Amino acid sequence: MRVVVGLLLLLLSLCGSGAQGDGGGLGEVGEIREFQETAPRDAVEESTEQTTKQTTPDIWAEVRALRDMVVELKVELRNMEAIVKDSESLVNELKTELIVTKVYVEMLQRDNSVQETRLTAIESKTSDLEKENADLQTRLSSSESELLLSKSRIDQLERENAVQETRLTATESKTSDLEKENTDLQTRLSSSESELLLIKSRIYQLERENAEKPKVAFYTALTNAGHVGPYNTDITLKYSKVFTNIGNAYNPATGFFTAPVKGVYYLQFTLLSNLTGHMGVLVYKNNQRIMYNVEWNKGTHEYFTNSVVLELLAGDEIHLDLPSGKSVYDNADNHNTFSGSLLFPL
Repeated sequence: MRVVVGLLLLLLSLCGSGAQGDGGGLGEVGEIREFQETAPRDAVEESTEQTTKQTTPDIWAEVRALRDMVVELKVELRNMEAIVKDSESLVNELKTELIVTKVYVEMLQRDNSVQETRLTAIESKTSDLEKENADLQTRLSSSESELLLSKSRIDQLERENAVQETRLTATESKTSDLEKENTDLQTRLSSSESELLLIKSRIYQLERENAEKPKVAFYTALTNAGHVGPYNTDITLKYSKVFTNIGNAYNPATGFFTAPVKGVYYLQFTLLSNLTGHMGVLVYKNNQRIMYNVEWNKGTHEYFTNSVVLELLAGDEIHLDLPSGKSVYDNADNHNTFSGSLLFPL
């Protein structure tokens, strides 16, 4: 580089000399010519002048060559200066670009640090995702197996559903018929319910009426003493063995049955005698005789039974009398009985 600079300086100096030579050389020639015309010519001077005349053309030729070289070098120098200027401009641009590049590198370094942090986090997350992916793969395999089973089950259910749809169609048809039948039954049920309400109302009314009606029934036997009679006068038979006495209308101490309410009553008696002779019974309503039964006994066990249906007022009394000279027989077998009940009140 120093050699080049030296050559450039030499060429510049030569160019300057050449420029002077171009102008001054011609002047020198003129001076020489003028000197030849005016100065005294001696031998030495003539010899020098001749030598100068001989050497001058060669020098000027070299000078012109050097001048041309200097001109070329100037042109090249200008080109070099332009190149240098372009290089300086390029260097400035490169410096600017270098500064920008440094800034960009610093930014990239910061970004790289951030990216490394993010990369570390992403790698950690990637590791977690890989583990999760492995779990998901396992679950996916299980799900696929379960899905296959589900598809098989779905196919089975679809077939069953087809069968069910067929049955459903038949059931719907049957349901429609049943609905019609149900409508008819609902109508009949409504009618029956209405009728049932009336019946229940009537039953309730009858139950109330029946609850208000007295309940009267009795059943008795005469005695365990054996023979009763004969006596010289009529006596009231007192049936002392009471088996049933609903309503307490029969009094075993007196042998009287007293009607508690007005109504129709059913009364019955049975007699037994084992003595030869007549046996009989009298039936009284209050003091009115309403029946007299008598029968001859040959000495064997003879029975007879009779009954009456009487309309009695509340307080009316019924009792049985043994006629004079007649006898009956009773024991633990209850051969002589007296019973009765209220058929219905009036």
